[in-house]
Amino acid sequence: MSREPFIAERADLAYDGPSEALPMKKPLTDAAAALRIALSGATRGLVEREALAELIALSAVAGEHVLVIGPPGTAKSEAVRRIARAVDARLFEYLLGRFTEPSEIFGPIDLRRLKEGFVETETAGMLPEAELAFLDEVFKGSTAILNTLLGILNERVFRRGHTLVRCPLRVCVGASNALPEDESLAAFSDRFLVRVFLDPVPDPRLEELLEAGWKLDHEEPGAGFQPASLADLDTLTAAARQADLARVRPHLAHAIRLLRGAGIVLSDRRAVRVQGLVAAAAALAGRARATDADLWPLVLAVPTREQQALARECLGEVLARTENATLPAAAEEASLGPLARATRIAAAGRDALREQPRDDQELEDWMLRLEGIAREIDAGFAPDTLPPDLVEVRKRIVEALRGGPEPSEIPEEPELKAVRSS
Repeated sequence: MSREPFIAERADLAYDGPSEALPMKKPLTDAAAALRIALSGATRGLVEREALAELIALSAVAGEHVLVIGPPGTAKSEAVRRIARAVDARLFEYLLGRFTEPSEIFGPIDLRRLKEGFVETETAGMLPEAELAFLDEVFKGSTAILNTLLGILNERVFRRGHTLVRCPLRVCVGASNALPEDESLAAFSDRFLVRVFLDPVPDPRLEELLEAGWKLDHEEPGAGFQPASLADLDTLTAAARQADLARVRPHLAHAIRLLRGAGIVLSDRRAVRVQGLVAAAAALAGRARATDADLWPLVLAVPTREQQALARECLGEVLARTENATLPAAAEEASLGPLARATRIAAAGRDALREQPRDDQELEDWMLRLEGIAREIDAGFAPDTLPPDLVEVRKRIVEALRGGPEPSEIPEEPELKAVRSS
């Protein structure tokens, strides 16, 4: 009896993977704008986790995977769910343990086909058919699970017995309380290019956390924001793969040399694959050509928390011109650069100015929020170094506080006007 592998050919599952060229399905700027709007709505109320959500989106565009290290209860899974809703993607999530069976992740054996002599897997609703995946306590999986996962993460292919399925996975987010100390897990953990380290929400933002958590429990998930689509994501992925990196590649090599000089050594594979993150950052900013404003993802490829902190310090000048209107929180957190901070504050100001207070209490809260943004602008920038974006936002805030233009007059998607050197 011939035993050929079963190969999934369903059009809704097909995905060419990160190494193949994809056609541009819509203009780059339109796709970037759609995702920017979706991310802005999806991350609203996600206190201190906006950067994590944005980095998941960046990794999805780059075709890379994210490892999140932090204590339980720090909204790791919520960030993944928000991104899945933001792009209308199929999500698979699971908490792994020492006794987790492969069938719980990849699907059960098809008993009817087994009687015929074929070992095939029913993958419907399981990880092989997911577009986004979240695996909590990912390093607790068995050898059988992790070996199978390697094939999915690397090649977007699920192999088991006679089953061979091309997976539509854009990004897998693995989570753990700590980095693995077992050397046998080193190869597996290295497949997660992006590293994010989380702490509990700090004391000054506890009120925001409590309010956001309360709303999360009492409001419809995903209410109040306009999602993008997987077509938008695929357009950005295609643009990233076609991006011109010639101009930025010498700057990236210089940054890696600076890291080596500080004792931070990236493996050759990580150094090469960082280029995909840089290209994705450019695409998400609406640029077909990467610039030194897009180098900031390099910090996230540094493997440990301590080394990431050192990388931010030694790359301060290299990352000073970082900015990304679609990923403002992630760009600022990675670079600690002034333009990134200006972009994030300007976006927060525009969002606040578009709000419509419905009663006196909301009006008072709104005005306090505007005053807080104005204070952050004045505390962070001297008047003669204020980027044009912030000049305009600050002017509108002052007008609003004095009873000037109505919130509805604030444009929704102004073009980014931060000054960059050529």
